[in-house]
Amino acid sequence: MAEAVDLRFEVNGRAQAIRVEPRELLADLLRLRLGLTGLKVSCDVQVCGACTVLVDGLAVSACTYLAVDADGRSVRTVEGLAPDGELTLIQQAFIDEAAFQCGFCTPGMVMAATALLADNPTPTREEVVAGIEGNLCRCTGYVPIVEAVLAAAAAEDGR
Repeated sequence: MAEAVDLRFEVNGRAQAIRVEPRELLADLLRLRLGLTGLKVSCDVQVCGACTVLVDGLAVSACTYLAVDADGRSVRTVEGLAPDGELTLIQQAFIDEAAFQCGFCTPGMVMAATALLADNPTPTREEVVAGIEGNLCRCTGYVPIVEAVLAAAAAEDGR
């Protein structure tokens, strides 16, 4: 077994220094050791998107991302979107458009949508669909989710 290594990275704007096993997954580190349970673990094979977090602004599946690969990087979880309690436009749009039912996929969807809108602030419906295609929802039929992302984009454009 390989020796533990020191990991220094930023999580939701806060510097972290922690020892990790080289095989430890980012999802386990965030959920089990740092208590950030907003990201969910479901498939463990990068299929469902429930564990989506942003690493240096890019959406990644934390269930297959090694924690050591986050060394020197910035990680943002759903808890880091509204640290002072004021919801982001995408979070508010999910509420306004009733874009969730059971809520299990919601953090991953919100993170994927956050990355999409950061990269493309005025996406078309087709671009939204493509942007969230790695995230599965078994409840909503995706229509309200797509509408929420489009509403957040429109609200941002109107600012």
